[in-house]
Amino acid sequence: MDLANAIVGQSGGPTSVINSSLVGIVDEARASGKIGRVLGMRFGIEGVLNDQLIDLFEQSESTLQGLRHTPGSTLGSTRLKLQDEHFEPILKQLKQHNIRYYFMIGGNDTMDTIHRVTEYAAAHGYEMQGIGVPKTVDNDLFGTDHTPGFPSAARYVALSVAQAGLLTRDMQRVDQFCVFQTVGRSAGWLPAAAVAAQVSANDPPHVLLLPERPFDRSAFLAAVERRRKEHGYVSIVCGEGITNADGSPVSASETRDRFDNVEFGAMGGTSAAMVLHRMISDEFGWRGEFQVTESLQMCAADRGVALDFGEAYGVGREAVRRCLDGRSGEMVTIDRLGNDPYKVGFGSTSLAGVANQERPMPDEFISEDGMGVTESFHEYIRPLVGEMPRYTSLR
Repeated sequence: MDLANAIVGQSGGPTSVINSSLVGIVDEARASGKIGRVLGMRFGIEGVLNDQLIDLFEQSESTLQGLRHTPGSTLGSTRLKLQDEHFEPILKQLKQHNIRYYFMIGGNDTMDTIHRVTEYAAAHGYEMQGIGVPKTVDNDLFGTDHTPGFPSAARYVALSVAQAGLLTRDMQRVDQFCVFQTVGRSAGWLPAAAVAAQVSANDPPHVLLLPERPFDRSAFLAAVERRRKEHGYVSIVCGEGITNADGSPVSASETRDRFDNVEFGAMGGTSAAMVLHRMISDEFGWRGEFQVTESLQMCAADRGVALDFGEAYGVGREAVRRCLDGRSGEMVTIDRLGNDPYKVGFGSTSLAGVANQERPMPDEFISEDGMGVTESFHEYIRPLVGEMPRYTSLR
């Protein structure tokens, strides 16, 4: 009797470590001896609809091991929003290829896709197990301590802000401020991670703007002026999705994707960093810089964290183990067991509880004025980003 097959796809934005999760799935499936083939979807769920599938068991060992340290989404990604008419042809293809194990690696929108496909299959009498594998640099998935991809993106942001801060400090007679913008629609995990390179409270960043707190123009400008007087320059980090008190984006962007998410990097849009830059210049007459790195935070494998690659691989293997244990309708989670020493285990949470939801930073991680973080957040982020460089200044 032929063994049942598995299928896997990658969806949403890429990360430095998403391919490591893919290889974890392939390696565990092969090692189990209980899965006939693992088919990879080209461009996410579109690969099922268009019958564009790759037999990942046919890939060489050297290719697979190389992918463990290759950024981006090697299968190709998608942001297709499933419609009712998609489900019947998807199920037909899954049946044709004898797919009984269904995996997708992605964020909250991706978990919605897995949930809906597995629910549809069950409702039509087709036995198939579905497990989600977490991924997002935004770190905004419910049920998990952090998501694979976030630690490496956090390190990228922390190093970029620290190094840009040194440049601004040394060029303060020319540029008095710098605004650095991170990705992330509704959660401040990534902009907050900029503090990971701080040795003292005087180090950049000096002002954080997080989506969890409404933007207050007067309070922001007062903080900028105060910090510039203290240091001769000011380093500002903002999340792309910061909003005014009425809920409107500071970026003034109105473009939305197929999941109704605001596309802050859309062509022709004005970034939050640009708006803040103009605001500061208009108020104080200062010259400064704004830096919007967009997807570079998602694929800077040269700044990747070994812990992140290892955990991404681990959640892929865990997903297969859970499917083979008869589990379904779950997303694998990373559960922190300790900080010193850092220790985690793998658990799970329901797809229904993750799909289309966003996890903001908790209040205990955000400073009272809303423009900084607490020591609790420093304790949270410290083990994730790895050892940071220490830069030297003249006395």
